[in-house]
Amino acid sequence: MTEEIIIAGFGGQGVLSMGKILAYSGIMQDQEVAWMPSYGPEMRGGTANVTVIISDSRISSPILQEFDTAIILNQQSLDKFEKMVKPGGTLIYDPNGITRHPQRTDINIYRVEAVEEATRFENSKTFNMIVLGAFLKIKPIVKLENVVKGLEKSLPQRHHHLIPMNQEAIKRGMEIVKKVN
Repeated sequence: MTEEIIIAGFGGQGVLSMGKILAYSGIMQDQEVAWMPSYGPEMRGGTANVTVIISDSRISSPILQEFDTAIILNQQSLDKFEKMVKPGGTLIYDPNGITRHPQRTDINIYRVEAVEEATRFENSKTFNMIVLGAFLKIKPIVKLENVVKGLEKSLPQRHHHLIPMNQEAIKRGMEIVKKVN
């Protein structure tokens, strides 16, 4: 099993954190992992993306031209990465701020209303965990207990009290994701 993922959106949406937590989760399962972030100098508010590869075998290169899964959180990322999803692959997106929705018919498209749901949580920082939950519902490549370990590893100790809320956000993302086509 090898899963090649691009997560893309605005800086400040938790794109890199989501990728890091996913990567740590893979490590906790003794899998091979690559995590390669990319962001502009402006970071917060600018575009950011991260490539994550989780595999049972060695990873030859973290540089990819196409992906099994694209997790898209803004229009610019949709415009750039929709065409890079492999035929038969998966695209997950939050429709907030999207003016042109995904149009490909040769991939599986899922929609998760993560911004709206994070508002219900009364904590915008749960946004990325809601999206991660949606991904894990569709592609359960890592176990939830390993995601919790990944959260513990990536969050500073002073934020560990937020882990239960993040677990709830992941579960909520699993519940609200919807297939579009």
